Amino acid sequence: MSESPRITHLEWGNIEATGIGAAKDLKLFPGGGRAWDWLETGTRHSPGIQPSDVQELIDRGSEIVVLSRGMHLVLQTKPETLVALEAANIEVHVLETREAAALYNELAQTRRVGGLFHSTC
Repeated sequence: MSESPRITHLEWGNIEATGIGAAKDLKLFPGGGRAWDWLETGTRHSPGIQPSDVQELIDRGSEIVVLSRGMHLVLQTKPETLVALEAANIEVHVLETREAAALYNELAQTRRVGGLFHSTC
């Protein structure tokens, strides 16, 4: 089983994970991760996280996905994104970023978890 990298540091504008390094936003999945560049899919705070943002998490074998809403809960999630995850039989949690990071790290100890983490608003 490929382990999901652990989040090692989180503060406003900076999140770090084992083996990935630091970025403003991170996309993590079993076996790795990378900076989450919203420009790749045209993501904005509203309408929020899109199905195309989570597709890599699905493709990389995530059993559970944790989506962060930002430190001030500004980032939304499109309903279609939740439908896509449900259709792939993936459990999903949508939380404030600090809560999302804590849950992700807890789940990563025993499960194949993926996540999108926004470290600002």
